[in-house]
Amino acid sequence: MAIPKLTKLELQIMEALWNGGASSIREIQEAFPERNRPAYTTIQTTVYRLEDKKALRRAKRISNADIFEAAISREAAQRTLIDELLDLLGGRPQPVMAHLVESGKLTLADVQEAEKELRKLARKDKNQ
Repeated sequence: MAIPKLTKLELQIMEALWNGGASSIREIQEAFPERNRPAYTTIQTTVYRLEDKKALRRAKRISNADIFEAAISREAAQRTLIDELLDLLGGRPQPVMAHLVESGKLTLADVQEAEKELRKLARKDKNQ
């Protein structure tokens, strides 16, 4: 299944579901910081758009409130975002890596973990 492109607000709603589990629209809205909380109707409209995109689904209904749950994983959404970013950069990961190094957001432990994953992939390719 193709993972849909998600806007910033859609990702924030998905984060509320990934972190809090199945939730009503009111519960999703209340997961936002009070200072920057979108209106209930904004969350409602966006939730219905996410449902149309098949990113979330109605899990059940309690009284007159629909309860929604994530239909895609956080990891799948992150992969899609990273792939979109790489597409914007012509498929080259080097600018991203350079930025992460220059900003101090890439640690030696991160590099070692990446090397470990690359070795696993190399062994897997060799065995096929």
